[in-house]
Amino acid sequence: MEAVPPRTLDSFLGALAAWIASSDGWYRNLDKKLPADGDWTFIARALSAATVYD
Repeated sequence: MEAVPPRTLDSFLGALAAWIASSDGWYRNLDKKLPADGDWTFIARALSAATVYD
């Protein structure tokens, strides 16, 4: 199934903020360590997740 992008910038930014706020759970579920200061991989994951996150 193909992801449907958010309709507005507002909804995308809301999804991005929500995923970042809950990203510790994503890392914990995959038995990975959340980068303390963030990194480019974290940014890429967040941007990608925001396209499908509700």
